[in-house]
Amino acid sequence: MSATHLGRRLRRGATSGAVVAAAVAALAASQAPETVSPPTDNAGGDRSVGAGDTATPSGDGSATGDSPYYTDLPPLNTPNKPGAMPTLPPVFTGPAEAGIPASVFSAYQRAEQSIRSTDPGCNLPWQLLAGIGKVESGQARGGRVDANGTTLSPILGPVLDGVGFANISDTDGGAYDGDKTHDRAVGPMQFIPSTWATWGQDANSDGKKDPNNIYDAAQAAGLYLCANDRNLALKADLDRAILSYNRSTEYLNTVLSWFTYYQRGTHQVPDGTGVLPVDRSDGRGQGNRPAPTSPPPRIPATPSPKPKPKPGTPGDATAPPTKPPTPVKPPVTTPTKPPTVPAAAKVTRLSPVATGPLTATTGSAFVKAPAVAALDGVGAPVSGVDIRFEITGTTDTRFPGGSTTATVTTGSTGIATAPLPKAGEKTGSFTIKATVVGRTLGATEFTATVTERRADTLARVAGDPLSAVTGTAYAQRVQVKATDGGALAPGVVVTAVVVASAADTQESADGPYFKDAAGKPLRTLTLTTDESGLISLPELFAGDKAGDYVLRLTAPGGGSAEIKLTVTAPATPSPDPSPSGSGSPEATPSASPSSPSSSPSA
Repeated sequence: MSATHLGRRLRRGATSGAVVAAAVAALAASQAPETVSPPTDNAGGDRSVGAGDTATPSGDGSATGDSPYYTDLPPLNTPNKPGAMPTLPPVFTGPAEAGIPASVFSAYQRAEQSIRSTDPGCNLPWQLLAGIGKVESGQARGGRVDANGTTLSPILGPVLDGVGFANISDTDGGAYDGDKTHDRAVGPMQFIPSTWATWGQDANSDGKKDPNNIYDAAQAAGLYLCANDRNLALKADLDRAILSYNRSTEYLNTVLSWFTYYQRGTHQVPDGTGVLPVDRSDGRGQGNRPAPTSPPPRIPATPSPKPKPKPGTPGDATAPPTKPPTPVKPPVTTPTKPPTVPAAAKVTRLSPVATGPLTATTGSAFVKAPAVAALDGVGAPVSGVDIRFEITGTTDTRFPGGSTTATVTTGSTGIATAPLPKAGEKTGSFTIKATVVGRTLGATEFTATVTERRADTLARVAGDPLSAVTGTAYAQRVQVKATDGGALAPGVVVTAVVVASAADTQESADGPYFKDAAGKPLRTLTLTTDESGLISLPELFAGDKAGDYVLRLTAPGGGSAEIKLTVTAPATPSPDPSPSGSGSPEATPSASPSSPSSSPSA
């Protein structure tokens, strides 16, 4: 945006000539950003340099075009217009501009925490992600996302067909952008499909890398900005990172303005209530429609001069003043105090705050809890409201202390978050309801799920091959270790079945067996791993039929093991040799066990 255009905007909103002068001076002072080299790739796709744009020379011989940037939704008016210094008077925004939708705010902060733990040298600030998210999609269209953080409809940039933009042929078969001819930037952070294929993330652990999910997109954007060992605490690396998104000097200055603005302070607002975009850098508004032209400022009519009074009239300055009448003292009226409206009475609805899927395995605590925002009739948050969370359905999941209910008071952002529940031993889905205490408003419901504990690997603890004679018991006890992702898996239910062969799926009708409480043969049983992830099988009997059998063990999560069981028949004793006719070797008689030993003959 030019200084002339900004000047027009300032004149419409400024309250004095001094404000306009300060803003335009700040704009002029910032028109020479430090020179940075453009990257070889950019998340949002290259934009062509438009007429009248100036290119910033690069030390590597390439240019960073001061080009317009395009998104599905136009970028919002920034508190500091492109190219302006961050010390402009606060005439550009109201308090709403500093609000970031709760799910979007959470995604930015989660990405910063994750990347600071894996790449601390990058020094990624979440406010940088917020600045880019503001410019690219108006914070996911003002936070219009579902409970998992996915936009309610895809956010798509313009077709990159070389007409006013870069010419990028389709790279994803239309999987992300719905276009099988050319690529388009996708999602709240506006990745082109080829870049998403390299940098896409599954930050909300739903099994998908979705550029339209704010958690996935924010994590990917953070990693992308930290590429090439950048240290974003250094100005040169910070500029290079931003320009890797869009090689435009105007874009760089816009993002930096929002980055600085958010560093000065921000707050959460409920999802779907963020400020919507207004302007776009190519002069087109929402839905790619031409932006409306503001009417020229109204010039007030010049008042007619007041006629000069004639000498001797009451208006004559030379007339002697008259004594004013004695003022009458008005009666003193004690002001009435307006009635206090309870906070709960101001609430018209509870809006769910996205926290991601509510899941846990049996016997473990949930890692996420439901949260709601209490809103009044105009969508403003209401603090000091008691919210009651209640666990309903067939479940033994409980809040801390073993209760099925918990009451939480909303804070300054109007948000109340339930304490983390702990799953019992029952699996399945149930509902957590949130209601306003003392009101009959409809409940906001969350679905939670408890699944079995899992193990992806089962392995027998070292031991000899298992073999026993019919009618006897195996000498060795079988012990098995369960792990999941390489870690010990306690509390996993393991099923053990004796089958006739590895090809069989049903238990064997004969062969080895366990015993039930009544001492009857049992060839299928379930056991639960201990705190060390181990199970010890009970005594195993060979049965009456010789042969080879298989002990098959399985667990939720895909873990399995097969152990060979051998049953042998008793050994048959060799018959004693007996005397035979001529030509046979003489047999030496042996003493009978019941007769005394005979002495050799003399």
